[in-house]
Amino acid sequence: MQVTLETTEGLERKMRISVPADQLETQIDEKLKQTAQQVRLKGFRPGKVPMREVERRFGPGIRQEVSSELIQTSFNEAVQQESVAPAGTPQIEDVKMEAGQDLEYTAIFEVFPEVEPGDYSKVTIERPVSEVTDDDLERMTEKLRSQRIDYSQVERKVAEEDRVNIDFEGFIDDEPFDGNKAEGSDIVIGSGNMIPGFEEGIIGCEAGDNKDLEVSFPEDYHVEDLAGKAAVFKITVNSVSEPTKPDLDDEFFKQFGVEEGGLEAFRDEIRSNMVKELERAIKQRTKAQVMDGLVDTTEVDVPKALVDGEIDRMRHEAVHQYGGHDSIDPSVLPAEMFETQARHRVTLGLIINAVVEASSVEVDEERVQQTIEEMASSYEDSEQVIDFYKSNEEQLSQIKNLVLEEQVVDLLLDQATVKDVTMTYEEVMESLQSESGSAT
Repeated sequence: MQVTLETTEGLERKMRISVPADQLETQIDEKLKQTAQQVRLKGFRPGKVPMREVERRFGPGIRQEVSSELIQTSFNEAVQQESVAPAGTPQIEDVKMEAGQDLEYTAIFEVFPEVEPGDYSKVTIERPVSEVTDDDLERMTEKLRSQRIDYSQVERKVAEEDRVNIDFEGFIDDEPFDGNKAEGSDIVIGSGNMIPGFEEGIIGCEAGDNKDLEVSFPEDYHVEDLAGKAAVFKITVNSVSEPTKPDLDDEFFKQFGVEEGGLEAFRDEIRSNMVKELERAIKQRTKAQVMDGLVDTTEVDVPKALVDGEIDRMRHEAVHQYGGHDSIDPSVLPAEMFETQARHRVTLGLIINAVVEASSVEVDEERVQQTIEEMASSYEDSEQVIDFYKSNEEQLSQIKNLVLEEQVVDLLLDQATVKDVTMTYEEVMESLQSESGSAT
């Protein structure tokens, strides 16, 4: 086998490979003989079909099949011979597989970049320091009560926090527009789910009232044709319902798994969950800063093939997340939707691998076990969940990668300048949600 390797541009390589004709023809002959023994043709006894007839009927297809197999195996041998690491599947071009001639083809592919981790001592990490206070606990209790509000119909004027059932029809310059009409729509006053001025305009109305609301769509409204436009909504109020929060009683506590112990046990349970959430949020916020520091301090030439592969994975994730994996072709989702995040993921992966290699980081198996046990602790049959993770190679690999990332974070925190910043519980949780939203 002859191999010539050429660097075209950046990470792209062009490899011309030639496989000796006798190797190709030998494998084709073997395949033809196998076919002759197995093929069933009318007018011939099994195993007695003349080779000339087998070759006439099946020769071209077999040559194509054998050539494809040889291209795959010879490419793998060639990259090992030339000590290159392809990033993604090669593009095969200019294939020659004529009878009696060498099999020749060109493989175009990208290679993994050489990544040298940057100087992490220049990075400053602001690590949150926080705790769950009694005020935080009270706010969370009220939030949980608000999430379980019951509404009862009343005969009075609409007030803040009421749920109002309305019919409405909107017009811009006396003309209807797409999505301008709804019947029997429930709106909670003060929820902010409607455009500015809409909910406020219903306050003071009663069931049976008709009213014209003059409002304007926000300048950044998601429907471009409506953004910034003034509109008139003709509304009819069908009913008004006032909210009632549930009492802090045993029935309410049972919804959170507290069967006995009353209010004190409930508060202990909620506080415990809040502490876990806070610890997780601090950990995630710190990790996000560490990862940003990696990207900021390290230059990486990212292979396009890896980004494209990550985009495809994210497409499938998106379709699966929204329940359309049986009816939606992931490829119809525009690549631009995922490109920025896909590039970020690939970049981080390359840098983390470089840090792991440079610092000889190995997965801490004890930490893997602890992580599995923590994940399983929230299930009733935790042992069964633990066994599932340990017996499922894909799941176990994901957990090991997670632990390895955490070890890299710990390693880099030792090198970085870490400043502890005092924050409230709500500040930590809100900042984490903000960062999560901007990353998607």
